[in-house]
Amino acid sequence: MPADQSRVILGDDVFKLTEKGQNELRGSATSLAPSTLELLILIDGVSTVSETAARTRTTDNESVTNMLANLLYDGLIDFVQGQDGALDFVDFFQTKGPVKHSVAATAKAKKESAATSALLQQHGYFVRIARRAKTRESADKTGTLTVLVVEDEPHLANLLKHVLADEGFTVRVAKNRDEIVAEFRRPPRPDLVLLDVTLPDADGFDVLQRIRLHPVLKAMPVLMLTAKATRDAVLKGLAGGANGYVTKPFEIDVLIRAVNVVLGLSEGEQSARESGDPWPA
Repeated sequence: MPADQSRVILGDDVFKLTEKGQNELRGSATSLAPSTLELLILIDGVSTVSETAARTRTTDNESVTNMLANLLYDGLIDFVQGQDGALDFVDFFQTKGPVKHSVAATAKAKKESAATSALLQQHGYFVRIARRAKTRESADKTGTLTVLVVEDEPHLANLLKHVLADEGFTVRVAKNRDEIVAEFRRPPRPDLVLLDVTLPDADGFDVLQRIRLHPVLKAMPVLMLTAKATRDAVLKGLAGGANGYVTKPFEIDVLIRAVNVVLGLSEGEQSARESGDPWPA
């Protein structure tokens, strides 16, 4: 019986199936009522109670909460806990104090920044840095890769959405902290985040820090896309674990190359996979 069975169920709670719940779905027969069985099928370990309730044919949220309480009591589901590596974003933006980057991380960032000196202009930095993916795990996924664009300027967000969609990516957009959290909860999880630094209610470097500290998101590729073009800003992004740093204004082809490099894709590979072309250029 789950230890948290007495806890009040909230709209932001996330549930996962227990082994008993998985066996219930695999079995040839079930004693669950149709509405309860439907709810059990919708439990995915990612969606909140509110999101799950919205997908059911049950319009009464109280009924959904009661069914979840019964499933919890019967040991078919359990709360998702952050410490076990599941998606728990309740405290994603709570203050955890600044992280002091290691000497090694800062030194590596300085080396990478110096290596791009030919791309730096006299009046501020014009930077195009991208770390090639160590593996092709993301590129080998079946189907379309998903890019989350975190950008509050609507015209630029719309431009990026269309440009990346033309390259064969599925594109989602978030413009503030609530939408960022909602998109991280929403399946499928993004394969790449294009992250602006200056947001209306959040700092992009802070978002990057919390991604790198999160047990599930910490390996997610992040490409900084920002007008913050000082040397200190570039070093802060790279030392903080950004996979790349592209400053605004930028050329579209430069950004696409950076996206492909970070994801371990060759030029045009994502478009070719989306179109079914077995011989990408």
